[in-house]
Order: sequence, then C-alpha cells, then structure tokens
Amino acid sequence: MVRFKNRYITVEIVSPTVPEYKALSLKSKLFNDMIFEKIQQLHGDFGVAAVKNGFLTKYCNENTRIAIIRSRHGPHRFVTSSLPFITRIGKLEVSLKTLHVGATLKHSFKFIQNHQRLYLENMWSKLRTDEERNAFEVAVKDFTKTDISLNIERIAYFIFLF
Repeated sequence: MVRFKNRYITVEIVSPTVPEYKALSLKSKLFNDMIFEKIQQLHGDFGVAAVKNGFLTKYCNENTRIAIIRSRHGPHRFVTSSLPFITRIGKLEVSLKTLHVGATLKHSFKFIQNHQRLYLENMWSKLRTDEERNAFEVAVKDFTKTDISLNIERIAYFIFLF
C-alpha cells in the first residue's frame, strides 16, 4: 500500500476594497476555480494534471480571511508559486499571502492559532473589559478542538465588535 503525502497551505486573503471588520463573500468552489485557472495560465496542462489529484480547499473562513488548501507533496509547489499571481476572485480584488506550508492539518491549525494570538495581542488594547479579553482568549485557545466552526464563530464575534 502506498502512502500519499499531503501539504497543507495556509493562505491569508487580503482585500483592499472590503473593510477588515466585514466578512468576504467568498465560496470555496470559486476559490478553487481561480487557483486552477492561474495554474493553467502559469504551468499549463502538466501543472493542472499534477495538482488536480488530491487538491482540496479544507478550510475557508470568510470572517478571518484564512484558507487552508490541501495538495499532494511535490505538486504543491505549483500551487504555492501560483498563489501570489491571483489578483481577483470573482468580482472581488484580492491578494493572497502564503502564511505557512505544513505536513499536517493539525500543524496548520496550530499555526493559525499562533497567528490569531498575535492578532489578539494587537487588539488587546481595543478590548474594553477583562471579560471580553478573557472570552476572546478562550476562543483563540479552543481553536484546535474538533468543532472548529464554533470556535471560529466566537472569534468572528469578537472581531466584529471592533
């Protein structure tokens, strides 16, 4: 039996036209299509064929503007080299920043947790009360538990307060 190695690419979606406190109207299907279109443009049929098997958007959060893409080890280089050239997803102007490339989904979520920790430290002065600070900190720490969607909703709630 053959084991296929995967790479998980953590991407930050930056949009200058949408304010930071608003959610992006971004669907993972549209995100996938734009990635494949750019890979086709830069690497041709070989790049698309190499990436197509095992490619999946595992996580795409419109509120925190972070996505995790799964790709096979090896062809993940086609994906990472194509991401900076994506400037538009649908009608939305964006720029994609590759934050982390990891071997497991768990390590990618750990990286996101640390990334959110830095964001928390930046927002610490903006939070009004100690209860809000503690609740936001709990939401960041619970990020790696199994039910990710609940934790994301809690983090998004605090992000939208400001």
